[in-house]
Amino acid sequence: MKRREFTFLAGGIALETALGVGQPARLEAAAGKADFTLRIAPVSVELAPGQTIRTIAYNGSIPGPVLRMKEGKRISVDVFNDTDVPELVHWHGQLVSAEADGAEEEGSPFVPPHGHLRVSFTPRPAGTRWYHTHAMAMDDLTRGAYSGQYGFLLVEPKSQPGNYDQEVFLAGRHWDPVILHRGAPNNDWTVDYKLCSLTDRALGHGEPIRVRQGQRVLFRILNADATRQLNLALPGHRFQVIALDGNPVPTPKAVDLLTVAVAERVDAVVEMNQPGVWVLGSTRDEDRKIGMGVVIEYADRKGEPQWKALENPTWDYTVFGSQAKVPQPDGKFDLMFMMLPDEGKPFNRWTINDKAWPNVDPLMVKAGKRYRIALHNGMEDGHPVHLHRHSFELVSVGGKPTAGIIKDTVNVPRNTTVEVDFVANNPGPSLLHCHMQQHMDYGFKMLVKYA
Repeated sequence: MKRREFTFLAGGIALETALGVGQPARLEAAAGKADFTLRIAPVSVELAPGQTIRTIAYNGSIPGPVLRMKEGKRISVDVFNDTDVPELVHWHGQLVSAEADGAEEEGSPFVPPHGHLRVSFTPRPAGTRWYHTHAMAMDDLTRGAYSGQYGFLLVEPKSQPGNYDQEVFLAGRHWDPVILHRGAPNNDWTVDYKLCSLTDRALGHGEPIRVRQGQRVLFRILNADATRQLNLALPGHRFQVIALDGNPVPTPKAVDLLTVAVAERVDAVVEMNQPGVWVLGSTRDEDRKIGMGVVIEYADRKGEPQWKALENPTWDYTVFGSQAKVPQPDGKFDLMFMMLPDEGKPFNRWTINDKAWPNVDPLMVKAGKRYRIALHNGMEDGHPVHLHRHSFELVSVGGKPTAGIIKDTVNVPRNTTVEVDFVANNPGPSLLHCHMQQHMDYGFKMLVKYA
């Protein structure tokens, strides 16, 4: 279906994705009741006494509602836009059609101002996914990922063992952004923040997470930030990482630190075996002071929440992988990311192989073939790189081989190369981009296209 064929009808429209992934979508009048409803509208939220933020959110709350779907069972979502600007809702990590994906670059239709869009798709793969706006923000720090438009999307597998006692959703977010210009040696533009949250309130406000000794608590953790990496610890406890980006890892491992780049998810089970009142929060003192954390309170325990700093914490994707042999790819792409010199106004421009969007050459693939992408980061910043409508396997991180770790977003540290393999199994244009809002807005994106 060509982009010009999308028309907005007075009563709203329905975007129905065919049952087969990658099959053409069709438009038809929205009829009957949808399985889920999202309403995009202004909201005021008090994160802490006297600290209220005004933003745009889903269904009047931040985060938006947890959308629980069954793997393989077709669903529909009614999206109402009560704002004055067009919006996009992206179903992050889902193998949907380009039309349903919620990305302008792929040809997805906007939800018109004060209008309605119905999206239908068959949820897959299972796991911790999420949904969020995919609108560009540029230098407007009220739009895009700077706003409150995000929420968990949990695709439940057809069968799931009950290996935990309690499930907790935590989404890290920085608030009240301001633009800063950093001089030498970086000489770049960045975004700073005045408030944080890991739940719907800042640390120390709202209700604690109440647990009992001996419980196994599954934490589903999302970095829903526009620009900042999330580093979390729970003193006296370890995180048994069982899934990354919603996909089970080959080697579950207990770690002291969770590092979650922008748009990544980590599923980790914690055995509650240290009774007390603790802070689960950012390892950065500055972030905890402005709200990045939540209180964990054991039954029958009271008192001031405790925090203890970690000694030399590290995070390494490859410890969760295997040593299995990775198939040879049918093709390979090398992508080099660089920042252009400061132009004296927000923000810096970014390039892929010396070209900025929309002038970046697409990656051309053939259906059914396996491709390797070498992501080369030659700059000081880490880049959380996301591929739409596909999953990929980590092959190597900084020269260290690995296998079996399936993701849709990967952090590429500064001066490092990360290699990923994906199978071209979802025809149609797919966006590849840095998930840091200002990087994506100012050039750091490209398309994967099928020949």
